[in-house]
Amino acid sequence: MSTSFGPTAIATPANVLTIARILATPFLLVAIAADHSSWLSLGLWILLAGTDGVDGWMARRHGTTRSGAFLDPLADKLLVLGAMAVLVAVDVFWWLPVALVAGRELAMSVYRSMASRSGISIPARSLAKAKTVTQAVAVGFGLLPVLDESSPIPDAVLWVAVVLTLASGAQYLFDGRKASRAV
Repeated sequence: MSTSFGPTAIATPANVLTIARILATPFLLVAIAADHSSWLSLGLWILLAGTDGVDGWMARRHGTTRSGAFLDPLADKLLVLGAMAVLVAVDVFWWLPVALVAGRELAMSVYRSMASRSGISIPARSLAKAKTVTQAVAVGFGLLPVLDESSPIPDAVLWVAVVLTLASGAQYLFDGRKASRAV
């Protein structure tokens, strides 16, 4: 028998998993800082990044909540931006693409929050979901122990993530502007 939760519920299975992901993120970041090119770091990354899809599935199955709508993107940003920042610190990623991703993520979080306060909902579209997956894959390649330090693959995937990140940001702006005209 499936339990269903209303939009104001807080203690849902999806939220518990999301909070666990948030609490586990510092352990991942320490593992990456200690040895970014290890199977442990990669395994933790795959586990934590993979739970994003699981908590989304759980939320759709049991009912989405306002707390989940806040916590899930927060967990995603802490995980991805934290891992990218540590990969910059250990000279795997260049700071510029990571700064572009971080700037867009911050700007869109503020923009969507302000739009929400005005009663405008800007749901994620396919491009934003592709952006999230590509960011996760870029970090995964940055952690992959079998790639040699000079491999262009992590940087190439990171730049694809930057393009998708900026394009999905533009799409949010377009969608928000369109929605505000309809209100």
